[in-house]
Amino acid sequence: MTTPRNDPSRVYIRGMGSIAPWRTTADSAVAPAGARLTCQEPVYEDWIDPRLLRRMSRIIRLGVTTGMMALREAQVSMPDGIVMGTGYGCLEDTGSFMTKMVTFREEALNPTPFIQSTHNTIGSQLALLLGCQAYNQTFTQGAFSFEHALLDAVLHVKEDPARTFLAGGADEITDISHALWKRFGVFREDGVRSLAMFKAGHGVLHGEGAASFLLAGTPSATDRATIEGIEMLYKPSHIVLQHRVAQFLAAAGITPADVDVVLAGASGTLHDDALLLELCRTLFSDSSRGFYKHLCGEYPVATAFACWLGADILRTGQVPAGVLQVDAGRTPRYVLVFNQYFGTHYSLILLRSCHATA
Repeated sequence: MTTPRNDPSRVYIRGMGSIAPWRTTADSAVAPAGARLTCQEPVYEDWIDPRLLRRMSRIIRLGVTTGMMALREAQVSMPDGIVMGTGYGCLEDTGSFMTKMVTFREEALNPTPFIQSTHNTIGSQLALLLGCQAYNQTFTQGAFSFEHALLDAVLHVKEDPARTFLAGGADEITDISHALWKRFGVFREDGVRSLAMFKAGHGVLHGEGAASFLLAGTPSATDRATIEGIEMLYKPSHIVLQHRVAQFLAAAGITPADVDVVLAGASGTLHDDALLLELCRTLFSDSSRGFYKHLCGEYPVATAFACWLGADILRTGQVPAGVLQVDAGRTPRYVLVFNQYFGTHYSLILLRSCHATA
């Protein structure tokens, strides 16, 4: 296989890793008891020294392992920077610290859970394990956390294409956080995981996951996809969102008709999904259109999973069964991740096949 010609305007996904509730089409279509989607976790000893695992909380294991997956797949031992995004941070340690603070009336508290509860713990642990003393940043902008992390890494790579950056997103569910979310009644509890849930309008399942991407400014024979653009909008009107989507695609040198697959971040709640679904129908009527949150659930950095799914679609040239709602029968060259989060946060991530012609 020949190495693609370098294009300094592009950023290449050289390696990636994901831990999510969904891995293959053989996964069950029914959620486990409690109606929340939990990650199918790997054997962590294959990725992390067992002596270090006992000091890591679950979300740190998730984030660190996906980072190691991306590095190993890219055959890169040391990145030139690590950028992570998380909306919730380390909930398990946060809950542990706050529970003990109440139990012991703020006296004789162990500081370790507090130290490990900060949002930047995931990126810090990766840096410590790798011995990476380079740029390290964590973004915690709610449902824009992963997009900001990815954008930061992309800008660094474009500034110096010789560098590689590790970008990722991770969020977890704990018993405490799930109990709190249940009070708001925003997540469904029937456990159904299929495209049919988007027609019922009763909401999506509570989810979690982690995904990491090794970004490079120069191409290789094993690249998964290229990142063509990232856009974020907060509470846009119909007209503004439609205009910005068109502008976003034009900046990438394409039109809506050029998008082969749209991965829509519909939540399953009709009110929140209305604007997203309307634009998918009108702007991308000739494109294949599908969903992904019935696979991973809803959480602030669900777009990290969607980005991994989109890049994998471009790598294989096939869309997994149970994803497409409308199949236009097109060969995937451009995949657009079009997300919405509770009808307030909208984001766009455009991915391009490394084999697509300019």
